[in-house]
Amino acid sequence: MSTTTSKKHRDFTGEPMGEKPVTDLAGIGNALGTRLEDAGFNKAYVVLGQFLILQKNKELFTDWLNTTTGANSKQQTDCYNCLKEWCDAFL
Repeated sequence: MSTTTSKKHRDFTGEPMGEKPVTDLAGIGNALGTRLEDAGFNKAYVVLGQFLILQKNKELFTDWLNTTTGANSKQQTDCYNCLKEWCDAFL
């Protein structure tokens, strides 16, 4: 894990998920957030569910995120690391 995580990443992983929008996930901005919402992933916890269905597997999750949203490799990795760290802290 990089020691230079974004403020968005630190904010997300530092507290329970609750009803956070998908755009609160590191690596997910407005454009990708809209694409996730259009695909039925309207909350961060729904994306977390997909992350868990894919067994927290980085390759499977990043491939899914790219296919679903067109996210680039940095965005995919940022989102994966954000969810993985959140799971390590809260699950």
